[in-house]
Parts: sequence; structure tokens; C-alpha cells
Amino acid sequence: MTELPKGFLWGNSVSSMQTEGAWNEDGKGPSVYDIRPSSEHQSDWKVATDSYHRYREDFDYMKDLGMTCYRFQISWSRVCPDGDGAFNEAGIAFYDRFIDDLLARGIQPMICLYHFDMPLHLAQAYHGFADRHVMDAFVRFGKEMMDRFANKVKYWLTFNEQNLYHMGAFGAAGDLDGDYNVHQLYFIEHHIMMAHARLANYLHATYKQAQIGGMLAYMLYYPATAKPHDAFVARKQDEFLNQNLLQLFSTGTYSNEVLAEMRQFGIDDVFQPGDLEELSHLRSDYIAFSYYYSNVLNGDKITPDMPVYQYHDVGTEANPYLKATAEWHWQIDPLGFRYCIDQIYSKTHLPVFPIENGIGVIEEWDGQHPIQDDYRVVYHRAHIQAMKDAIQYEGIPILGYLGWGLIDILSSQGDMRKRYGLVYVNRTNHDLRDLSRSPKKSYAWFKRVIATNGRDLSDLTPSEAAVGGAALSNLTPGEAAVDGAARPGETTEPADGTARHD
Repeated sequence: MTELPKGFLWGNSVSSMQTEGAWNEDGKGPSVYDIRPSSEHQSDWKVATDSYHRYREDFDYMKDLGMTCYRFQISWSRVCPDGDGAFNEAGIAFYDRFIDDLLARGIQPMICLYHFDMPLHLAQAYHGFADRHVMDAFVRFGKEMMDRFANKVKYWLTFNEQNLYHMGAFGAAGDLDGDYNVHQLYFIEHHIMMAHARLANYLHATYKQAQIGGMLAYMLYYPATAKPHDAFVARKQDEFLNQNLLQLFSTGTYSNEVLAEMRQFGIDDVFQPGDLEELSHLRSDYIAFSYYYSNVLNGDKITPDMPVYQYHDVGTEANPYLKATAEWHWQIDPLGFRYCIDQIYSKTHLPVFPIENGIGVIEEWDGQHPIQDDYRVVYHRAHIQAMKDAIQYEGIPILGYLGWGLIDILSSQGDMRKRYGLVYVNRTNHDLRDLSRSPKKSYAWFKRVIATNGRDLSDLTPSEAAVGGAALSNLTPGEAAVDGAARPGETTEPADGTARHD
């Protein structure tokens, strides 16, 4: 295959709390992130990368790079400070300008409505999505944003990585100090599913030109051995974390196995009258997903009475056949990326849209020369080729490829050391420095990839690599040992659903 289909979208994904800063400006209310304390390897969230004030500079980099799509989040507490009260016109006006500035540069906006940053009032008063009041408040917020922006924004998402709520991401759902158990988990995931369905049904009924899809963090699990029990628990994990949502997004019905577990644990009060009927009308225009790495599951560590959401934390182990990043030990598996694309399309027969993919590495800038991030080129090249193979050999319709973090941002745990970007942002966890932007070597490589619509994935020539005086480093596909290229580090992020994806 030479190049990707005409109209293929190249772009970037971010969240509001990891980029915007301006945590208390122009009427914004506090979110659960705004009260998180800093620590040795965790910044506070007050400034982030200051995109609230500097986004036009970032958009200019996107335009120069050739990007045609930008998936961003509308901060709920910026446009509705309490989450369920009056709307803040200053916050809405910010996003109106933001969208117009994207469109003026030929970049399609893609709006995500929720990326873990619950308005603090709703978290404290209702434990977030554990309560149906918050579900209703989110639907009200989402409809307002659709009414404001659907006339000029084609692509929509409700929840970032929605299946994380099926694997115990209670804090990401705004339940900061609740009773964390399987019963509470099902309340959260069903309320979130109902909110998604109501907003998707509303958008389809009201704005015919707009499209909306479900999004999941595709969690690929291999069995640790050929033992039947290992294969069984890996398949069960896949059913609960991936296939259940794919079925809901495409048919509006829950997996039979998920319903069976609810009966097993005596969970019979989650569904309210009319819920399943409302869900039955849900359809998606595409399926979006994030993918960074694959997992291995050992069935010996899992007992028959264990709820499936606990399988990951109890049973995962390293895959001896894959390379991994040095700092966070995320295993590099481009073939797994193709596997995920195949599985999504096989289940749903809907266009597939990978909207997060990248490698997080500790990097230091010398203040003059572009960072020589050949490992990032190797990572993206292998994953883009796997995506091209899925199109060529399986005939799968893929809308685009959005990397995670064109420009360095805080990680989901607030760690500025974990960098995904093609552009370095000059700050650390506790020293804001000047927040200047500086392209890395991978920037020049990606610019050529986009200019050729994915046809040319080869290494940079000496003249291309000499951006800002950078020297050429020839790293061929055969030298794609990504773990050897990553910078050394010593810590991993906490075992929390939101920590697995950035």
C-alpha cells in the first residue's frame, strides 16, 4: 500500500486539564484536579502547558505540521462552574474562539465532553457519576455544548476511554471517597452509558450533519500460557472491557456475560424503567479508541469469585516477547494495534478511528538543539504501518490517526517528565521556566509522513534531520528496539485506571 485514503485525518488529542491551565480565570469553577496536591513527580494543575493563553501558537505548529484534526476536551467546570448550575458565557466564548481558530487553519475540531475532570461540587455533593443526578447534569451540559457548537463541529465524543469505568476508575468518575465495590462500579458505568446514549441520540436527532462515536481504551490481553484457564480469563477480560462496549456502541445492548455477572453479585437495582429501551436506540457513526501497549493475563492469580474488573490489577504480568519503555514499562506491540483495529471492525462494522497512540519518555532539552527522539519515530512508524496493513489486507475503513500529544503535556497523573510530544515544552514538574515550544527531531519526520499521506515512512534525509542544526541519526526499521532508545527512569505511575492512559 502506498498512501492512505483521500481525506484521511492526521492530528492530535489532548484533554483540558492537561493543557489549559488558567484554573481559576474567567469564571471557571474548580474541578477535582484543581485540588490535587503536588509531589516529587507530580505537578499541580494550575498552569499545565498554558494552552488557555498560548493555544494559537500551538495551532500554528499543527498547521505547519499539516495536521487536519484536533481532538480536545471542553472543560465542564469552565463552561458550567458547579456542573449543574448556571452556564458561564466567558468560558463558552473561549471555546467558540478556540474552534474558529482551528477552522481558520484548516483543522477539523473533534470535541470530547469528559476526560476525568469532574466539577468539584458534583464530586463532593454526589460522589460523581455514582449518582443519577450527575448523569442528568452531564446530559444537560452536553446538550448545551452541542447546541452551541454542532453547527461547526462535525466529530463528537462523550467520554474519554469509557471502558476505564468498567475496570475500577472510581476517581475518574468523580467518586473521591465512596464505597469502592462491584455494586458501586456498575452504578457508575451504567450512568455513564446512559449519559452517552442520551447525548448520542440527541445529536443524531437534532444535528444531522454531526457525527458521534463511542470511545474506549482498547485493552488487549494475551493469555500467559496455552493453559485453558489463562485463555479463558483473557477472553473474559476482553469481553468485559472491550466487547461489551463495542456491542453497546453499535447495537445498544449489554453483553450477556456482563448481565450474568450483575445477577451473580445481586446487582438488580442499577437499571431504571425505560433505561434499556432508551439504550436500544443508540447507534454510532464510528468507533474511536486509544492504544499504547498490550497486556498478558495469568489465570493462576484469579479466583472464580473475583469480579472481572479486578483481573487486571491481580493477574497482569510482563510479556517476555515484547520490548518495553524503560521508565513506565509499557510494552511496545504494533501488531497488537492492528489486532485491535481488526477486532473493532469485526464486532461493529463501523469506521474505526484511532485517536490516541504514542510513547511516553523522560526527555531533557539542552536549550539549543532539537531532541533526537528516534525512538518516537520508530514507535509511530511501526504503528502507522500496522494501521496501513489493516486497511490494505483486511479492507477496514479507518478515518484517521491522532497521536497523543503533538506538544508535551502533563501526564494523567500530573507528571511533566512523561513526554509524548513532537514539540518540547520548556517546563518541569515544579519549575515553569518560560514554557517555550521547541520541535524535536520527530516533528520533521511526522511533517513528511503527513505531507505524503502516510506513503513515506522512511528515515529522514540529512537535510530534513538538520532542523535547527540537529544531526542525522539513521535508525532503520530493523533497529526498532524501542526499549534501548528510551531514557532511563525509576518510577511507574500509580495503579489507577486513569494512570494507564495519558
